[in-house]
Formats: sequence, structure tokens, C-alpha cells
Amino acid sequence: MDFLIVLGALAFLMFVAYRGYSVILFAPVAALGAVLLTDPSLVAPMFTGLFMDKMVGFLKLYFPVFLLGAIFGKVIELSGFSKAIVAATIKLFGASRAILSIVIVCAVLTYGGVSLFVVVFAVYPFAAELFRQSDIPKRLIPGTIALGAFTFTMDALPGTPQIQNIIPTTFFGTNTWAAPWLGTIGGIFILAVGLAYLDWRRRVALKAGEGYAGDAVLVNEPVAFTGGRLANPLIAILPLVLVGVANKLFTVWIPRVYGESHSFDPAVIGDAAPIVQQVSSITAIWAVEGALLVGIFSVIAFAWKPVMTSFANGTKDAIGGALLAGMNTASEYGFGAVIAALPGFLVVANALGTIDDPLVNEAITVTALAGITGSASGGMGIALAAMAETFIANANAAGIPMEVLHRVAAMASGGMDTLPHNGAVITLLAVTGLTHRQAYKDIFAITIIKTLAVMVIIGVFYATGIV
Repeated sequence: MDFLIVLGALAFLMFVAYRGYSVILFAPVAALGAVLLTDPSLVAPMFTGLFMDKMVGFLKLYFPVFLLGAIFGKVIELSGFSKAIVAATIKLFGASRAILSIVIVCAVLTYGGVSLFVVVFAVYPFAAELFRQSDIPKRLIPGTIALGAFTFTMDALPGTPQIQNIIPTTFFGTNTWAAPWLGTIGGIFILAVGLAYLDWRRRVALKAGEGYAGDAVLVNEPVAFTGGRLANPLIAILPLVLVGVANKLFTVWIPRVYGESHSFDPAVIGDAAPIVQQVSSITAIWAVEGALLVGIFSVIAFAWKPVMTSFANGTKDAIGGALLAGMNTASEYGFGAVIAALPGFLVVANALGTIDDPLVNEAITVTALAGITGSASGGMGIALAAMAETFIANANAAGIPMEVLHRVAAMASGGMDTLPHNGAVITLLAVTGLTHRQAYKDIFAITIIKTLAVMVIIGVFYATGIV
């Protein structure tokens, strides 16, 4: 019964998300409904002490990233830089390779260390303009961005600075370059199969005569550029490059300036306790925020007139989008925390532990828990915290290097986490102005490809011993 309660809460939330209802409303309903059926006396304590605590904690850490990312995407749009890069891309690759172009842009930003959520905000104006000019259905944009940002550069390619590739290092004593050959093979598989799938979807739409809008009413469309002559493409792409470079530099500089922690005495009446900030745990977020500010100011500096003409109204829209995306994802985070605290979740974790093969056991456990919680990093963190010692013991007994455990865990976390209730999926759809019914099919197909890639690298390792 405990298991069925957890499964029912998950199924309910996926259903309402797919039907287009607000996750901000229904995530706590689903979570607290599961608590009610498990132990009614815990409904209020879990709501305040766990759901709200985790939701607010998420917003405390990440809302500035959502906000600055949305503003960066908006000024890129207002400046005409998106249109300039799109025009150059079409000239370079051709209109038929719009999907490849967007995947490459997403991949470069993600591998450069830019947050996945920021990539969604920053790339959408480019994607919308490029797909419109190429007359490719807008409903394929979420799947395209998901392939470029949520898959091979998130956790497969060795060295990626995304959190999904960092978490395993603390459990297995590895580094972000663990299992470079397996990661590269998995990344190539995802990219090749994903591009083939999306191009097939494009050709089917073309044959059916479906254009950019199709039968849908377009929502959240980037505003038309009215600033006259377009910028040089090299100038237009410079802010994106600056964001990636600044992110890397700030990541190095911040710990050197502040050390492991920093404290200060607030200037208030009375004897206030010093405020201590653990810099080591917040460096990555500060670095992204600083990099986005550099990107925003660089766009304004290069395109002052067209940006400032519509800056007031444009940023209002961006802030509204950031609030919606941030609250959606934070509600999902709270839902995952509540579900992970229920007895039914322990039943799932224990059942997954009965799988014999060490790598298959790890892969299925991590991806299943990521799917249940709706979070790649959250599901992997829970799985490794509870079962890392078992994974390590089984791997040592089978002669499997820790680097392989690292890569399998990282890649598995980004598989079934992208179910309909996933925060990144909901954010992606909100930013692009599309619904689950319109665009989720392609995101799910990319999810299947991503999950298959984990089994591919496990098979390659067992067949060749390559790491």
C-alpha cells in the first residue's frame, strides 16, 4: 500500500501536468495527498517543515539565476542579436539544418558551464527566429533544446561542469573527467540518434504541409526586431561567449577572494550575530549570476538604443516568465522531498537493490529515483547517499573501476528524470509558450534515447573493458 500511494501521487502529478494544470497548485496537492493516505497527522508538519522548506530553499538559491537568465534572453531578443545570429547560421548551415544549429548552441553553452535553465531562456529567442525563418514547427523547439542542453553535455561528455557530473565525485572519489571514452561514446550515440529522430519529425511535418505555427495559437513569441540594420554576427554572439568565459573565471576567482566561508556583522541595532556564508557551497551559483550580469551589460553596451527602447515592457515579461518558471520548479522540488520521505519510497529503493548486475542495478536505481522525484540531481543524490557503499562493494567484487560507476550514475540521472512533472521540462514548455500536449512527445523521445545510451555504454564496457 505504501508503494501504491507513492506511485499514485506520481501518476496524478504527471497526469495534471500533461493536461496543462498548474504544477504550482497540484505539486503540494499530490504530495500532501500521499502524506494524508500514509499518516494524516503528518500533513501539516510535512507541508510547513518539508515541502515549504525545500521549495523556499530552492528559490533562495536559484531564483536569481532564473531572473537574470530571463533578462539575458530578453535583451538578446530586443537587441536583434538573435536575428543576426540566425541569419548567419542559415547562411552557414542552410535553413534545413536549423535543428543542428540550435543543438550546437545549447551544447556549447551547457558544456561551457552555463546553467541548463539559463540556456533555455538564452537560446529560445534564437530558436524561435530560426525555426520561423526555416518554417519548422515551433512544437519541435522544446525537443531540440532538450537534446542540446539536457543530455550529452549535461552528464555524458567528460569534463562537463554541470552538477549531474559533479555529484558522483563525492561518492566515488573520482573527478569530472571519469570514464572519458565511455562518456564520449554515450554522447555521440545520444547526439546522432537524437538528431536523426528530430530530423525525421521535421520531414514528416514538412510532408504534411505543417509550418511554424501549425494549427496552434502562438504564445510567448519573441517580439520583432525594429532597430534597423542587424549587428555583425561576431558581435551578436560575443555576449554568449562572455557568459561562458566569465562563468569559468568567476568559478576560479570567487574561492580565492572569499575563501571557504565569509562572515560579516549586520549593521543593525542590538547585538546581532555574525552572518556566515559557506562560499564553497555557493560558488557555482555566484559564478553563474556574475556571468549573466556580464552578458546583460555587454548586450546593452553593444545595442543600447534598440534594447532601451523596449527595456521596461520587455523586462516585465521576462520577470513574469522567471517567476512562473522558478515557482514551477521549486514546487517540483518540494514534491520530490516529500515523496522521498515517505515509507513507500523506501520500498521502491529496497526493491531496486535486488537487481544483480552492479552497473544495471545502479543505472535503474538512479534513473528510477530521478523519475519519481522529478529531478536528475535530486534523484541521484538520494540514490547515492543511500546505496553508494553497496554500489562500490558490488563493483569492487566484479572488478569494475569507480570511474565507470561515476559515468553510469551521471548519465542515468538524466534519463527518466524528464517525465512530465520534471521542473526543467515545465520550465522549458513555459518559456516556449507550449503545452505538454503539443511538445512533450518529442522531449519524451529524447528521454528514451538518453536512457538507452546508458545501456549502450554498459554494454561497451562489458564487451571491451574500455573506460
